[in-house]
Amino acid sequence: MIDGSPQRSLFDLTFDGLEQALTVAGLRPAHARTFWRALYRAAPGDLRARRDFLPPLRRWIEENAHVAGGWSAALPEVAADTRSSDGLTRKFLLRLADGHAVETVLMGYPGRFTACLSTQVGCAMGCVFCATGQAGFARHLRAGEIVAQVVHAQRALRAAGDDSALRNLVLMGMGEPLHNYDAVLRALAIVTDTRGLNLGPSRITISTVGVAPGIRRLAAENQPFHLAVSLHGASDEERGALVPVNHRWPLAELLDACRFYQQTTARKIFFEWTLIARANDSPAHARRLAALLAGFDAHVNLIPLNATVGFTADAASSATTAEFQRILRAAGLPSTVRQRRGLDVAAGCGQLRAERDWRVTAAPA
Repeated sequence: MIDGSPQRSLFDLTFDGLEQALTVAGLRPAHARTFWRALYRAAPGDLRARRDFLPPLRRWIEENAHVAGGWSAALPEVAADTRSSDGLTRKFLLRLADGHAVETVLMGYPGRFTACLSTQVGCAMGCVFCATGQAGFARHLRAGEIVAQVVHAQRALRAAGDDSALRNLVLMGMGEPLHNYDAVLRALAIVTDTRGLNLGPSRITISTVGVAPGIRRLAAENQPFHLAVSLHGASDEERGALVPVNHRWPLAELLDACRFYQQTTARKIFFEWTLIARANDSPAHARRLAALLAGFDAHVNLIPLNATVGFTADAASSATTAEFQRILRAAGLPSTVRQRRGLDVAAGCGQLRAERDWRVTAAPA
């Protein structure tokens, strides 16, 4: 805050937006490319001290650093940086300018890293086994608050001296991405810009609990990202008990949107199924799922249930999981069992909640 007025974040701007902001201030558009590259590719530091910036750009940065309502390149404060005992997972609690907090997870794999991003403070979808859904909804994240998570992850890797690249993004953290559609797609346009972060669209996955209009909009706009759709039940009764949004967009409507997506984009859809003991893990459930997805170019991600305070069910056993997967494969459906990561620091699927600084009170969607 400066003089009681918040600064605007440079991470909210697309390249064209940055170019326009500089042009309005009387600078030549050419300054935008230099500034954009420094913002997203250079090592962190004081932008005002950069030697490669010409005087007009340095003056603009200096002025905005001290003017109420100016532009800032500040990242959210790191309230906590928690490392899992698996040695490959870090969870960051990031405090936003208004005091709310979100969690971002950085996961290491051979030769690469994946960042799991949050798109909202809380979530309005209310999935019963998800810690974020159990907590309620506060607000959408701005595009810049999503972009800032990516920048923070990259800088954390540099600071650790890790040469492995941040290659993949999954929008599977706190919140429902398609409930915050415009900000999410603006953020992805920024992080995929080849002049900056240059993350490939084919390495980005948008996960949805089943917001059918958002799926149709992704298709109509031919957005170049992977789509993952959470099912967890093969009938409206079973799915509605786990995923309340099924009452708004039942399976028939959801699957019709998925068919439209596939017919329009010709892209594979990843369907996600959290395996819950005695709820949706039987051979009969597997056969119903296979029948439900007949005709789709699909891949099923089987997700072992992770513990949360608000949901007391058990994860399916290894033997049950293996049999479930065997039935899917016999029906011609490829599937994988998601690796469990960061459970000791509540960084696994469905566990993100930002408990330390949680200031959410339930709010209308």
